[in-house]
Amino acid sequence: MKWYHGLEPIVEENVRLADRTWYRLGGAARYFCTPASLTEVCEIVKRAQDAQLPLKVLGGGANVLVRDEGFDGIVMQLGKDDFGHVTIDHNKVRADSAVDLPDLVRRTVNEGLAGLERMAGIPGTVGGAVRMNAGGRYGEIGDMVAAATVIAADGSLHEWDRSHMQFRYRGSNFVDVIVIDVTFELSFANGDELRDHYREIWEYKKSTQPFTRNNAGCMFKNPVGHYAGQLIDRAGLKGESCGGATVCEQHANFIVTDPDTRTNDILTLVDRIQSRVRDRYGVDLELEVDVW
Repeated sequence: MKWYHGLEPIVEENVRLADRTWYRLGGAARYFCTPASLTEVCEIVKRAQDAQLPLKVLGGGANVLVRDEGFDGIVMQLGKDDFGHVTIDHNKVRADSAVDLPDLVRRTVNEGLAGLERMAGIPGTVGGAVRMNAGGRYGEIGDMVAAATVIAADGSLHEWDRSHMQFRYRGSNFVDVIVIDVTFELSFANGDELRDHYREIWEYKKSTQPFTRNNAGCMFKNPVGHYAGQLIDRAGLKGESCGGATVCEQHANFIVTDPDTRTNDILTLVDRIQSRVRDRYGVDLELEVDVW
């Protein structure tokens, strides 16, 4: 009997992941699940543990690079129809995991609620953004998180308050759980000033990042005391390529791709960048993109 007996309507085998990620690359997931309820999510998580199958949750696919060989485990994606709701109560905004982050940012700005405008120009879903503590020069999303509903590895449901959370630069303890919904605590602001600030951040991102080329956001985390893009640029790697993957001329911490690119092209280029920067500056660049 297969591990997903009774869950056949929401489980497929050998599903191509390239169609579901920003890079449009990589092989298939051995199992792909689209639960429609909290009960189904908990059941999949529990069965994955019982079957000793690795489980990953796919959000918007903006920060994911799937290997050419695919992922030999379970990939679960929460759909917007069932996990894409937002409620606003005074200055508290509760958003489900599958809510599109850019849409939420625009909505809070239009509501005169300040905080999330700092995430302007950052793609993905709420769950994925909180999991990695997404952010940039204007702040991090973890600064605004007040509460969350999560599912542990054994399939049990938990309500977290701020005391349960551990945010760090491009990371958090949400990597050990599945995010179901998040409550943000924002502040009231002047609507015109807030919209102007949002547009300022958005225009800055648009002018400095490759929005028109396939990429997965910043490839590397910024090392302490450095900017990864500056180190890569100073190492003479802008325009460096491998197969269809190229270090972006506009911003060196982005790797852009052509249609014929393979994931291995990107990973080979990543190794080359890390080696050159380590040799030149004695700095180890750590990946920000999640490689499956």
